[in-house]
Amino acid sequence: MIEKTIDHAAVPAILLVGVLSLPLCAQTAGGEPGFESLFDGESLEGWVGDKSSYSAADGVLSSKQGAGGNLYTARQFADFAFRFEFRLTPGANNGIGLRAPGTGDAAYTGMECQVLDNTAKQYKNLKPWQAHGSIYGVAAAERGALKPAGEWNEQTILCQGDRVSVTLNDQVILDVDLAEAAPDGKTIDGREHPGLFRKSGHIGLLGHGAVVEFRNLAVRELPPPGP
Repeated sequence: MIEKTIDHAAVPAILLVGVLSLPLCAQTAGGEPGFESLFDGESLEGWVGDKSSYSAADGVLSSKQGAGGNLYTARQFADFAFRFEFRLTPGANNGIGLRAPGTGDAAYTGMECQVLDNTAKQYKNLKPWQAHGSIYGVAAAERGALKPAGEWNEQTILCQGDRVSVTLNDQVILDVDLAEAAPDGKTIDGREHPGLFRKSGHIGLLGHGAVVEFRNLAVRELPPPGP
């Protein structure tokens, strides 16, 4: 998301400990231990929301051009690592809903991690917290790790308590404590984010009218952070 009018190898140690301490159970299609696939490659089974705005075939889940609906996991998650690959089209804009309730604007009722072609001319005046990998309106991600439109990227988002980490193409681009980023609930965009400290919710794909392709979507549930 940009404005409403136009609408994971290196991982911070504090989070990596939680990932490695879990039993090796489910695997993704790529064989990564401990992760459970969220997408069967051919259908939207296990997802809810605006299914008409997305298509699924040949291992790829894609948002449709001109359709801006949100697609959510049927299950809810509290502390987790969400791993996926994505491919942008030029100028594409999408988002990843985190701990979202499935209603309202996920950027405010939960969190939204930006998915965006930073290089597009129409985004030349981006605010830092609008760039790819940022928590929209709350925390700005570093730039430079995103591959050009048309190439596949790998990304992992970890949510554990109030800490959120984003790793893009093996580079940590965001590692933030939400309580520090929004003291007393005050965010850098000056907006109300009532869902910022939700303890659990859905993972979502938040369409903004452009084609973005996703594949190998998988999740690993984590224990809550220690004292």
